Amino acid sequence: MRIASELRRRISSGGFRPGDQLPTLPALAEQFGVSETTIRNALAMLRNEGLIETRARAGTRVRQTPPVHRMAANRYRNKPGAPSTPYTRDQGIGWSEYRLDKRFERVQATAELAALFECEVGERLLARHFIFFDNDNPTQMSTSYVRWSDVEGTDVADPIHEPWPGGTRAQMASLGIRVARVTESFTCAMPTEEEAKTLRIGSGVPVIRLTRRHVADNGRIVEVAHPIVRRGDTTVVDFDIKLDD
Repeated sequence: MRIASELRRRISSGGFRPGDQLPTLPALAEQFGVSETTIRNALAMLRNEGLIETRARAGTRVRQTPPVHRMAANRYRNKPGAPSTPYTRDQGIGWSEYRLDKRFERVQATAELAALFECEVGERLLARHFIFFDNDNPTQMSTSYVRWSDVEGTDVADPIHEPWPGGTRAQMASLGIRVARVTESFTCAMPTEEEAKTLRIGSGVPVIRLTRRHVADNGRIVEVAHPIVRRGDTTVVDFDIKLDD
């Protein structure tokens, strides 16, 4: 832990910069006066935190620090102009820089999903599994559910139309559904093995999980994203709360 702390300090202070190769195991062992096994354990801690990476025949290098992205409270509001979604606005990227891996399947509402949709257990849903890429870097993953009765036989049910300019709100508008409200709840936890692998982060990097609901103007819940997952160390959620005088 002491050695990991010292190496972490050197990385954060710029002593080791992104892309720099760390000294070899024997060199570090001699420097700190410990065995190579102890050095391996220290490096494993930093690797789990996403600070370093080790590649065959390339040694151990300091990882590039991903940029911080701010998630503004107004990101779901449609904006005129070039194609965009709340995700591209969060990332500050253009449409050409955006890539989406997708997988669609029909499922039935579990007790948890039924509570979120305020529907009956077993209602038919379309589950849409997404991995969001910013210039080929995976930065977000989510599973978005919509009611099968709303989307059956429509373009929304066909993955060929994803990514959809305007996102879910625009999709609902194409079905004649006006979204009047979006709710979100946040939790923070350590990543699952799948999340760490998909987002290419260390197992010691926390993630933010969001549950989002699109609510129509008649109060009906028309979409549930559960969960949306982002790495927590580079995500800032902004709130702008206006108070009455």
